[in-house]
Amino acid sequence: MTPGEFEFLKTFLKTRSGLVLSNDKQYLVESRLQPIARSSKLETLSAVIQTLQRGGNRALETEVIEAMTTNESFFFRDKTPFDHFKDTMLPALLDARSSRRQLKIWCAAASTGQEPYSLGICLKEEAAKMPGWRTRVLGTDLSQEVLEKAKTGLYSQFEVQRGLPIQMLLKYFDQKGDMWQINAGMRAMIEWKQLNLLESFTHLGEFDIVFCRNVLIYFDQATKSEILGRLSRTLPDDGYLVLGAAETVVGLTDAFKPVPGKRGLFQKKQAVQAAAGTPAGQRLAAGAGGAFRR
Repeated sequence: MTPGEFEFLKTFLKTRSGLVLSNDKQYLVESRLQPIARSSKLETLSAVIQTLQRGGNRALETEVIEAMTTNESFFFRDKTPFDHFKDTMLPALLDARSSRRQLKIWCAAASTGQEPYSLGICLKEEAAKMPGWRTRVLGTDLSQEVLEKAKTGLYSQFEVQRGLPIQMLLKYFDQKGDMWQINAGMRAMIEWKQLNLLESFTHLGEFDIVFCRNVLIYFDQATKSEILGRLSRTLPDDGYLVLGAAETVVGLTDAFKPVPGKRGLFQKKQAVQAAAGTPAGQRLAAGAGGAFRR
């Protein structure tokens, strides 16, 4: 691959998916695109790139983007966000939404479905606290291929062993040969849609909680800021945004502030400021070195 071809691919991927590739990732591009060259009966990577440059081959464009998108996921990944979901977000929202008894959650980088299903399991486990409630869990991803896998809810032994407690495996999954499938009731809880975060998502409506974990790290600063701004408009003032452990809003947007003492959890700044005025909020702020009160 020539330097010019690599530069074209960098621009193509950033424009279409937001993915920012550093100059040391050329080997990764070549290794992931070689199988596409073979399956598309294009003899070389140069032929793949020339086809992309000509435009009009939507199938090839999609295949290239999906090949370069990382779809790492596993059940209850990192554990902490799901503890926050059960111990912080659900109690607050169940109280605040008690009159309408409706809760809407969006997983904005759903990959092969483990995160939405993990949240569905949490909701089932907390069902006794939510009689008569309607819940909607939406999983979206750039890749239609991974969403198709997510819809089936079918996972290998290796995949279910990554983060899923054995009691939950036996409770919510059925064994299918050497695979495990999440049961029909759980599959019915989740809605799936293909979505590019670079494009408008106002048509999705408003959500009480947005999980957008481990995807912003692939974007440049301007794109991160722009997406966070649009995410803020999908949440009510007391809604929650959940980011990955290595992600932050600091220096990117004023719309969100960290929830003190809750790594990876964010709310609109007015909600965080209001919580700081309560005795519990003041204790949390003091425990965080008082920085929250500034």
